[in-house]
Amino acid sequence: MTAPGRWIQHWDPEDETFWNTTGEKVARRNLYFSVLSEHIGFSIWTLWSVLVLFMGPEYGLTPADKFLLTSMVTLVGAVVRVPYTFAVAIFGGRNWTIISAGLLLVPTVAAFAVMEPGTSFSTFLLVGLLAGIGGGNFASSMTNINAFFPLRKKGWALGLNAGGGNIGVPVIQIAALAIIGANGGPRVLLGIYIPLIVVAAVLAVLYMDNLASVKNDTGAAKDAVKEGHTWIMSFLYIGTFGSFIGYSFAFGQVLTTQFGRTPLQATYLTFIGPLIGSLIRPLGGWLADRYGGAKITLWNYVAMGAATAVLVGASMQKSLPLFVIVFVILFTLTGIGNGSTFKMIPGIFQNKALAKGLEGEAAVLYGRRLSGASMGLIGAVGALGGVGINLAFRQSFLSYGSGTGAFVAFLAYYAVCFAVTWAVYLRRPQARTITTSAATEEKKQLSYAEV
Repeated sequence: MTAPGRWIQHWDPEDETFWNTTGEKVARRNLYFSVLSEHIGFSIWTLWSVLVLFMGPEYGLTPADKFLLTSMVTLVGAVVRVPYTFAVAIFGGRNWTIISAGLLLVPTVAAFAVMEPGTSFSTFLLVGLLAGIGGGNFASSMTNINAFFPLRKKGWALGLNAGGGNIGVPVIQIAALAIIGANGGPRVLLGIYIPLIVVAAVLAVLYMDNLASVKNDTGAAKDAVKEGHTWIMSFLYIGTFGSFIGYSFAFGQVLTTQFGRTPLQATYLTFIGPLIGSLIRPLGGWLADRYGGAKITLWNYVAMGAATAVLVGASMQKSLPLFVIVFVILFTLTGIGNGSTFKMIPGIFQNKALAKGLEGEAAVLYGRRLSGASMGLIGAVGALGGVGINLAFRQSFLSYGSGTGAFVAFLAYYAVCFAVTWAVYLRRPQARTITTSAATEEKKQLSYAEV
């Protein structure tokens, strides 16, 4: 089954006999080591959300400077997700995991070199931009793992893959908490991650595989760009993952700027939300597998809107306990939504295949081809939501001295996401004269409720 260089020539996870005898074991092994590399990638991507807490008055940066810095890091992480998605087809999943893990050494070593008072803001900004490549590991990992698992297992597998990666955010925050508490400096934190990156790359060399069936297909990218569902799901993913990554970057700065917490006090609180949001993402995928991703996503947006409305009040009243509790709840909801929205993607394109009249293996290949290509685009656009959140906080603090204005904007966005989810994936067709074509259209519409 495996050729030299760890290339698997035959892979058919939809065949239950193949899956039970061979496929599941191989798929799980690749999932676990893919998660490790993606996990460290997330830590390096969100590195500067932690480093700015180390940067006191002696660094000469204003709160607006710090929000701008983290916004630009988020932006690069979003943009590189597009080429990272297609790198899997060009190099192979295993090979690209090795390369992308090794590339994480560049921003980490660069940050180690410049992290001291007296360094110019432009230098910090340039080095911070390098850290953005850590955001790309998510896209390549999700595209790779999507090809390993059958449709009936994708919600769980993609949720676990993404959740294990997302948890890199709170892990680096917890590490920073321990280092700050021990009076250590930022270079201690960076020194810990440099060898971990090497370990992740070596383990990918030893234990991962490439799938020969995942071939370079520029046509898939073009088809995904033309497909309306790619952009609808991108819009919805801005609301879930954009919120998760944006809040992960901004939470500590909001606590220090609006509530006057010290870096140590802020770090005691900032890791809780991302940790729970990461751990619960597989649950969002599992719920979507069982009840339908569109249904879970819809009601999750209702809950996110309610939580954000409470945050507006907590921000206006300057109630730190209520603010922290509800922010953690909102983080939890972003994790559930991340799992449910990404579960929707394979199902949507599988339904598109059936609507085209494709059956059996042809339908599976069509769905896998378009869902894999679209995941990188959806992940990239979704991550841009993190840029918007940091820029919204920056403008809100400049204009009003607090984050209240930003939360009002987020509440409005979640309301629109609710409406889009209902209108596109759950709304029943209006009553009409029953014809063959109308009945067919209704069948297609109803099927989206189960994606």
